[in-house]
Amino acid sequence: MPFTTTADSPFASFWMAGFECTDQLNAFGNRVDFLNLTGHLQLLDADYELIRQHQLGTVREGIRWSQVERRPYEYDWTTVQVLLDAGRRHGIQQVWDLCHFGYPDDLTPLHPLFARRFAALCRAFVNFYRQQRPYDVLIITPINEVSFMSWLGGDVRGTAPYCVGQGWEVKRGLMRAYIEGVAALRETDPTVRILTTEPLLNIVPRHGAGPAEVRRAREAHRNQFQSVDMLAGRLCPELGGHPDYLDLLGFNFYYDNEWQLEPYQTLPWANEHHDPRFRPLSSLLAEAYQRYGRPVVLTETSHPGQDRPHWLHMVAHEAVQTLRAGVPLLGVCLYPIIDRPDWDYLTPWHHAGLWDADPAAATPGLTRHLHEPSAHALADAQALVARQLARTELMAMG
Repeated sequence: MPFTTTADSPFASFWMAGFECTDQLNAFGNRVDFLNLTGHLQLLDADYELIRQHQLGTVREGIRWSQVERRPYEYDWTTVQVLLDAGRRHGIQQVWDLCHFGYPDDLTPLHPLFARRFAALCRAFVNFYRQQRPYDVLIITPINEVSFMSWLGGDVRGTAPYCVGQGWEVKRGLMRAYIEGVAALRETDPTVRILTTEPLLNIVPRHGAGPAEVRRAREAHRNQFQSVDMLAGRLCPELGGHPDYLDLLGFNFYYDNEWQLEPYQTLPWANEHHDPRFRPLSSLLAEAYQRYGRPVVLTETSHPGQDRPHWLHMVAHEAVQTLRAGVPLLGVCLYPIIDRPDWDYLTPWHHAGLWDADPAAATPGLTRHLHEPSAHALADAQALVARQLARTELMAMG
């Protein structure tokens, strides 16, 4: 089966694989390095062979800023070069995260030089990349999940800068860097494609909520778009955002991305009780598209445990509904594609990938066990979406 693409998509395949690449400081102040913990660096060629067998031609990878820039403005691209070379060998398209939750030891988003250092990193990465691949389509996510990082590091002490009640300040710091980074990328190479990756949420009031609660829930729901609004210059224009900085809009959606605000509780994703507050994924993607008018990508999605196949069936059905509604959905990234442990407690493994690790092994990250039900569900999902993409492209041709 050939890779499924849309005619005007910059992605090599509609279905993509994401390799967990976080290098953050966790809740205990310890640096994690998931490219090594998951065994991806050690099994790079084998991993790329595995995903090719399942028709996954595009991957999300990360450069690990904390490892690349150990001293200010000095860059070590050794590991990135290893990844690049493997991509070339296996014919895999790589989409690059420059900051995936981690930054150098001497920086936090509240540091006065954070944005300057990040913009310099952006220029250096593009120059490094273009020296060896001058004509490839280069797709970059400058900073992954600003909204989540702002909450994790700014409100609940989950990572640096370990703050409480400063989520807004952390978000502004991250978006100042994001915006200056995009400007640097475009100045260095105007052809670079920018892929945002923000959580996609549905936040609702409780049943029987009064007007004040309803307003708070609506505001919380709207606030999920603050980071992208900043990038577009709609919010905090003093940061330098601009509508031209909106390009490819990636959204991350997991089983717990819909919740009741007060008191907090998640809405079960299967919606077996037909809660009228629950919204299908296709509805949330349509809302995001209507807000910005740019192509959308489901940049992260997965489910832990035995419900993985059911989740994949749901995602495929919602992708079809999204395309039928005329929303330009360019792809779905299974993230993580390889099992990963918890950030803070490194022994529990999530069993959320297409391949599981063996937690009982001496080095769990070096084990790969295909989750057969998920593999069958993925094949069904690929076929279902491929049929809809073919119909969509025929209609576009008149």
